[in-house]
Amino acid sequence: MKTKYILLLLCISTAVAAQDNNNQRETINNNQHQHYAEDSTDVFFRHLNLNEVTVTGVTGDTKLKLATAPVSIISPQVLRATASTNIIDAISHQPGVSQLTTGGSISKPIIRGLGYNRVVVMSEGVRQEGQQWGDEHGVEVDGSSVGSIEILKGPASLMYGSDAMAGVVIMHAQPTLPEGDMRANVSTEYQTNNGLFGYSLQMAGNQKGFVWDARWSQKLAHAYKNKYDDYVPGSQFREQAGRLMLGVNKGWGHSRLTATAYHLTPGIIEGERDPETGELEHEDGWTGHGYGKTLPFQQVKHYKVVWDNALHLSSGYLKAIIGYQQNRRQEYEESMDDYELYFKLHTLTYDVRYITNEWNGWKLSTGIGGMYQTSKNEGEEYLIPDYRLFDFGLYATATKTLSDRWTLNGGVRYDHRRLHGDELMEDGEQRFTDFTRHFNGVTGSVGAVFNVNDHLNVKLNVARGFRTPNMSELASNGVHEGSIRYELGNQQLKAEYSLQADLGVDFTSRYVSAQLALFANRIDNYIFTHRVPEEMEEGYLTYAYTQGDARLLGFEAGVDVHPIHSVHFSNTFSYVDAQLLHADDATKYLPFTPAPKWTTELKWELQHHSHSTVSTHAMHEYRHDHPKNGVALNNLYVAAGLDCYFRQSHVYRADDTETPTPGYALLSLSAGTDIQVKGKKIAELYVTADNLLNTAYQNHLSRLKYADMNVVTGRRGVYNMGRNVTFKVVVPIAL
Repeated sequence: MKTKYILLLLCISTAVAAQDNNNQRETINNNQHQHYAEDSTDVFFRHLNLNEVTVTGVTGDTKLKLATAPVSIISPQVLRATASTNIIDAISHQPGVSQLTTGGSISKPIIRGLGYNRVVVMSEGVRQEGQQWGDEHGVEVDGSSVGSIEILKGPASLMYGSDAMAGVVIMHAQPTLPEGDMRANVSTEYQTNNGLFGYSLQMAGNQKGFVWDARWSQKLAHAYKNKYDDYVPGSQFREQAGRLMLGVNKGWGHSRLTATAYHLTPGIIEGERDPETGELEHEDGWTGHGYGKTLPFQQVKHYKVVWDNALHLSSGYLKAIIGYQQNRRQEYEESMDDYELYFKLHTLTYDVRYITNEWNGWKLSTGIGGMYQTSKNEGEEYLIPDYRLFDFGLYATATKTLSDRWTLNGGVRYDHRRLHGDELMEDGEQRFTDFTRHFNGVTGSVGAVFNVNDHLNVKLNVARGFRTPNMSELASNGVHEGSIRYELGNQQLKAEYSLQADLGVDFTSRYVSAQLALFANRIDNYIFTHRVPEEMEEGYLTYAYTQGDARLLGFEAGVDVHPIHSVHFSNTFSYVDAQLLHADDATKYLPFTPAPKWTTELKWELQHHSHSTVSTHAMHEYRHDHPKNGVALNNLYVAAGLDCYFRQSHVYRADDTETPTPGYALLSLSAGTDIQVKGKKIAELYVTADNLLNTAYQNHLSRLKYADMNVVTGRRGVYNMGRNVTFKVVVPIAL
């Protein structure tokens, strides 16, 4: 099946590329080309300029076309136009990226079939630390504060240390404004399915090198609904976030201090059903339209302070970032005022790196980074022990450019991590034992890019990844109310090591672009949970951590066709096959592997730079419409999309840990435009209709798939959100 997918996509790419080479004999006006290429919203030229985008997450500032590791870029305009309930939901449509969900407010990133502590999320320049080992522990980042996103696919332990085995999601803040500029921004959105209402207020400026950026955001939603479950109790949530950045930008570099606060109050979806009617149980008088809290629920508070410094030197630049984070996670089960579970996590991170300027084709970087963590239990219930973590890592990388064709890079890193768990006696019995574990890891990577010509690049990269077990995997012993199960750790777990090879081919031209990224990943000591028959506490299934050797094979492919200037037809396909080695048929597949996914979108720009694309004449060149004195629309587009998720039958069947998931397709329609008054943009407007046909479905990575069975219909679990229409308005204000 994998071979058929690859051959099909290669044939499509080759056929379209051949047609494109014939079409390239046509010429266009050079002045028009230069004018429109400056606008990143122009679908015709966006793919032409993408290879020139600078990415920061591989070995420092590098053009995308020279990056040996696979990298995806999500631009500010795409983020603004995307309808989502959280920032991970917004990036989950990217090839090779999925999300593990618990309702609408909680999503965890999955990259090429790997997630949890195998993916590092970077925000404000530091790694996000918020008890991410938990199934229902999302990413505590305000999506409104994110300017753009880089997604590194594959082992990135070289730059980011332990846990970056699957990849890294780098969330960049919006860049500081040019000197003398001051701007404000107001945005708001509404979603019809769950009544989500959100807004964000921002003001930023740069006066004589003194820079600031302040933002306040709020979001609230009632329960979502679908055609099988109606409104889902416990799926409502509230979110508040604030951000303040103060700093200086000078010729010698910059120094900026950023403080953020993030509060999330999500309900807990238990999925319990009435034994007679099969309906989801809820409190008396509950209608699903309320925005208030109902038991059980979580209270998550995350605070962060980051000091970011850069010093420009004659031979390069020195960068130092220090960050402090505090994460408070509480679960309320029986009372609105008294929590049962309370984790308080303190994290101090540091990163110092030096990157040289390019000389004789060489570019070098070296650095040291690390983290100190303490976690305390302050509730009545316990899942993991109090613990302390200390780690550090040293690394060096080198990049060499040979002529205009070859770029080589590589590097090596050493990591050390120490974990100590405290003993806990409860009612005269030992709940947790006192223990200490030390882990050491050496990782590295080597890669090459060959620019065959101006249109074709070939990339090869081999990298070794490293990840230590987290405290949940080592020492869990208790009921995890959020995941509705009893969890057991294993103090004898070993560190994971991976070896991954990536081969990529990128073709880019005026009328078509195509990408193919193949990967093969071997992981020693892969850690996962499996269900065990022993019942540790009545009413809860028991899951224990174990490990074994695994291998993952897969690919992402994409074809982007622009038959005319204003039409954009994109297709991507993602596939991963994840298996345990030397296992029987019931245990051979790794649990919770994303289903094969095909996404397609047809987009038409009806208006761009005040030029209409509707007339026949505009099929060859734009007709300029002079701005009118009244209200006008600009950059107007309409689009239709289809997300097809194929059946996932590669599941971990033992002990009913996982069940197959049927395939389904979700149709979407969207439109967007700038609104101008007297030639000046006063607002951006976006409308998106997701799941237009109101399809009832369960994503294979939805944890709610395994909730109670409806005794009337025979359907098990809670279904995902039904039809949802999002309205979003962004108002820029020049001060």
